[in-house]
Amino acid sequence: MNTAVMALLSAAIAIGLGTLGTGIGQGNAVAKAMEAIGRNPEAVGPVRLTLIIGLAFIESLCIYSLVVAFLLYGKAG
Repeated sequence: MNTAVMALLSAAIAIGLGTLGTGIGQGNAVAKAMEAIGRNPEAVGPVRLTLIIGLAFIESLCIYSLVVAFLLYGKAG
């Protein structure tokens, strides 16, 4: 296999694993936040704020994997 094919394959793996991991992480975060709100409904405000900040950090990891995939794709072309 030549370098271009390897770069394209690496880009596909990077974005695939990046989105898979962040999707699972976001699902777990939301599930735990809903459990916390269900147990203590008065804590909706702090739990929501912490959840939104955490989801933003998790989503940034997905964006980083997209950037890596674009860089690898650019190397192939």
